[in-house]
Amino acid sequence: MVEGKFKSRSKKRVKTVVPGGKAVIHYRRKTPQKAKCAQCLAELHGIPAKINSTFKNLTKSQKTVARPFGGNLCSKCSRLTIKSKIKE
Repeated sequence: MVEGKFKSRSKKRVKTVVPGGKAVIHYRRKTPQKAKCAQCLAELHGIPAKINSTFKNLTKSQKTVARPFGGNLCSKCSRLTIKSKIKE
């Protein structure tokens, strides 16, 4: 039987062949989705898709992009937002 912690669907099932020639299932952690823009839902560049326990160990410069709304909006949407705030 499989251990209880592996019954969860939060683990990815990967079929591998071990050195003895036997096919077994290994349980791996799923990779998280890429960060998305809050307005247009485009993929944010420069922000790694990592799990929280490894993401928290990164430096601040590795976690975000150095511009206003970096890490929240893509470059196009942040540019439009800044222009609209200037017009007001």
